[in-house]
Amino acid sequence: MSKDEALEEAAQSPTASSPPTLATADLLRTVADTALTEEFALALLKRADLPPEVIEQLAKNTNALKSRKVKIALASHSKTPRHVSVPLARQFYTFDLMKVALSPTVPADVKVAVDDVLISRLKTVTIGERLTLARRASGRVAAALLLDVETIGTKIVGAKTIARETRVMLAALENPRLTEALVINSVLRTAASAALVDAVAQHAKWSCRREIRAALLRTEYLSLARALEFSHEIPTPLLHELLSASHLPAEIKDQLLRESQAGSPPASG
Repeated sequence: MSKDEALEEAAQSPTASSPPTLATADLLRTVADTALTEEFALALLKRADLPPEVIEQLAKNTNALKSRKVKIALASHSKTPRHVSVPLARQFYTFDLMKVALSPTVPADVKVAVDDVLISRLKTVTIGERLTLARRASGRVAAALLLDVETIGTKIVGAKTIARETRVMLAALENPRLTEALVINSVLRTAASAALVDAVAQHAKWSCRREIRAALLRTEYLSLARALEFSHEIPTPLLHELLSASHLPAEIKDQLLRESQAGSPPASG
């Protein structure tokens, strides 16, 4: 078998525990070659067992990195060192970032870093892009987009634009990767808007969660009707404790406490 044939066989053996005929030293020389083609680089990056040092050497091949597909494959490989994948990700377009963050092969810490890059760009992307991200991106990105109206509120002019911006937030609430903890964290943020609190309080999935109801009772914007509904399932001592840290208007707090005490069984003599 010639060296070229060995290289081809090694590149196309992603499930092999080690290269059958090709040593790491040979791989290092191969990926350093400026004549390395996109096709061959991508074939190598399909190998789950590709050594990190080979990946790092490939990341230094400026000719190979002219390929968008190669850069994405590099950033998405499970063995790519973090100091390689994260700087690469900062060069990506919005939806390429989303693709890397959702890849099952990407280590968790790299996913967090890629999400952070994506979140930092939310103010600069179009409404259409934010809408797609709200529906399909990671839970962390969806949670950031729950604050979408507040984040770009200074740019909102007119009812039509407000409706378009609110649609992003509503789409984020439907994101299957959004978790209860992320929703709670979002509604308790100082940047949370009245629109977000109202949307969560009326949402078929989220409004029935006990911990989310408790979080909503601590916000500034929950309506009296919803506050009364949510407080009925909370024991009076716990409601007192919860409302002591709540930002609800004083008159709503007083009404909730009166209703709670009125509904409590009388103390036994």
